[in-house]
Amino acid sequence: MLPGSARPSVPRLSLPWRSYVWALPLVCGILAIAIPTFLGIAQVSWSTEQGAHGPIVLAIGLWLLARKWSVLADNARPGNPALGWSMLAIALIGYMAARLVGSITIESAMMYAAFLATLHLFVGASAMRMAWFPLAFLLFVLPPPGSVVAAATQPLRLEISQQAVNFLAMLGYPVARAGLIIYVNQYVLEVKAACGGLNSIISLTAIGLFYAYIRHNSNARYVSILFFVIVAMAIAANFVRVLILILTTYYLGDRAAQGFLHQFAGLTMFTVVIGGIIVLDHVAGPLRRSLEAKAV
Repeated sequence: MLPGSARPSVPRLSLPWRSYVWALPLVCGILAIAIPTFLGIAQVSWSTEQGAHGPIVLAIGLWLLARKWSVLADNARPGNPALGWSMLAIALIGYMAARLVGSITIESAMMYAAFLATLHLFVGASAMRMAWFPLAFLLFVLPPPGSVVAAATQPLRLEISQQAVNFLAMLGYPVARAGLIIYVNQYVLEVKAACGGLNSIISLTAIGLFYAYIRHNSNARYVSILFFVIVAMAIAANFVRVLILILTTYYLGDRAAQGFLHQFAGLTMFTVVIGGIIVLDHVAGPLRRSLEAKAV
């Protein structure tokens, strides 16, 4: 710029506040649905070990969505009204039914569906595809159905406990198993849901996928491959956790295994898996670049 020359003005879009009045009923409607639902999720899920990751995942998901907001705004085209309004009507009916029967799982799912339907009406499917990861990441906030949790953790706990007993018995330790109960010396251990891997799978998957996305803006195929690898790593970590607890009980007694060392083993395995995800992502660099090249 030459001395004395005026700085070129950049035109800005300026709308009077009255232009946004139409959005007030929408905002009030969203808050009327979201606030009671999230209060219910906090009471039922976030207060437990299985759902403790929820607030962090919600904050990260909203931050990721805010980062994509300019992309959504630039590519916004009104979506198919028939599809959008139909989805919204079904979601709201399901939401009210879930509130009546007291099912926080269905209620939260219908809230999420109503959010997607509203977003589709305003920005359209093309813009939503550009923000696919933040929208999918928010699914980790929703509490899974109790029946799914039971069906998923029971086989995992049985298999983990069986393999742990087999491994230690092969090394000569006096261990035996009856269902989810493990006997070591005069002590009795129960493989609880926390050792079944579901909460670790959910939290580790969320963190691992967030890492891959924020570091590489990875495509859907690489994220899908990484998802299955993280699940396997979480299950393996819980297997090691059970081994540590059995050995701690054998050498230090039941009180030591159920006290601080129990939580320490879980945190240690969590940290190890996070480090493994970072190493895996580095090793899988050629695969990631290949998938990104094919996507382009």
